[in-house]
Formats: sequence, structure tokens, C-alpha cells
Amino acid sequence: MTKTVTGDFSSKDAMENVLDDLVSVGIPRENVFLATEQMQVKVITPDVTEREVTEILMRHNPTKMH
Repeated sequence: MTKTVTGDFSSKDAMENVLDDLVSVGIPRENVFLATEQMQVKVITPDVTEREVTEILMRHNPTKMH
């Protein structure tokens, strides 16, 4: 099963850094969406990698996770 993990960020630089980190650990680029208007990074991930994705987003100090 898959989930969408979403983090809100205060800067586009932080969003780009999250994207780079996710791709570098093997998360497919097509599963990562940058919603720049909402300042959100959304990641479609299987249950088995949800924890890793959440940890990566948390490293970049999101203002909110959902």
C-alpha cells in the first residue's frame, strides 16, 4: 500500500534540499512533488519506506507534517 507524506516548508531552498536528499537515497523523482505555491513537498511512498521519507523531511525542519 502507498501513502502520501507531506511536509510544509518555509523556503524553496529547503524544498529543493529535501528533493535532493530523497532522490539520493533512491526515492524515484516521479514520486516527489514540489507544490511551490503551497510551499509543500509531497512524496508518494510505499509503507516500507514511509519512515525513511518522514525522517528525511524532518531533517529539513518542516513547519508542519501531514
